[in-house]
Amino acid sequence: MIDVSIAEGDPRCGVPRGRGREEDAVTAEGFELGLNSFGEVATDGGRPLSDAETLRLLVEEARLAESVGLDVFSVGEHYREGHNDSATPVLLAAIATATERIRLGTSVTVLSTNDPVRLYHEFATLDAVSNGRAQLVLGRASATESFPLFGYDLAEYERLFEEKLDLFVRLQREETVTWSGTVRTPLVAQRLHPRMPSGGIPTWIGVGGSPNSVIRAARYGLPLMLAIIGGRPQRFAGHVDLYHRALEQFGNPVQPIGQHSLGLVAETDEEAVETWWRYWQPVVAALAEERGFYRPDRKRYEAEIDHGALFVGSPETVAQKIATVARDLRLSRFDLKYDIMHLPREARARTIELLGSEVAPRVRELLAKEPAHV
Repeated sequence: MIDVSIAEGDPRCGVPRGRGREEDAVTAEGFELGLNSFGEVATDGGRPLSDAETLRLLVEEARLAESVGLDVFSVGEHYREGHNDSATPVLLAAIATATERIRLGTSVTVLSTNDPVRLYHEFATLDAVSNGRAQLVLGRASATESFPLFGYDLAEYERLFEEKLDLFVRLQREETVTWSGTVRTPLVAQRLHPRMPSGGIPTWIGVGGSPNSVIRAARYGLPLMLAIIGGRPQRFAGHVDLYHRALEQFGNPVQPIGQHSLGLVAETDEEAVETWWRYWQPVVAALAEERGFYRPDRKRYEAEIDHGALFVGSPETVAQKIATVARDLRLSRFDLKYDIMHLPREARARTIELLGSEVAPRVRELLAKEPAHV
């Protein structure tokens, strides 16, 4: 049995234990930086954009991300007021036609309320039209609006994800699939078209804190994406250690680990801190009312920037923080969730420009100077 005792909240989480394997080390070579969007409505001159304008802006921002050398552009899946990412594969296909190099992914696809067969068709098609640039992150959902919307029972939360993940992985890895379960009709010797490449496309498991989700990712030999939106990122070091131990026990090779966090990059720390506070505070205040979170105050906000999960500041400040967590958590990828409700489109664009032109090369420089050996 795999020991899951080293997990979030455990005092041993502050420092990754590691196995000392050379291939687990974080290096500048191959380190990826990307962007995540939830399709949140932007403003232009104080005017909220329409849903249609916001979607067209996302295509424009993905094109900008590619032009400044970022590696991945990902879109989430939500069904909430002010979010426009409910048809992610369609949006990513539109972005594919406007770009040539940048990889296209999700952040996160709610597998529990998707059909794995339909999802395979959508992303096989996206991968074909984008010339092999498709990938996705699968998750169980932290926002649960899709369950009643599509007629799923929240009581089946775990079983829906487990069975659908099993089927989706098999569809990617096997030429023909015979499968039966309790959450959809069986398949008998089914071969889907268009075909994905042999072995499927890069498929990550998104984890918000559950050790069981970490073990599930390791059992399937899938990369791990840590969604860290509050508190010290280093508290997830125990999850990283658990993941590597579980991969080894299941006989699977070492897989990439990524991190998703929120933030904004501006010319100066002061500009970034003041801008993000103006738009982050009302969003978190609304979530506090809805979910019982802490109410945001300036002291806690500044602590999140100083040593927590907000990556807000000048290019140098953000680069230093990304490099630090990359070493501590043995990351090979970092994605910045750059949009937040009503953030001006100019601030969004400047974050993208600075992340690609200044932050990314600086992070790689820092990692090259002081690679982690774990």
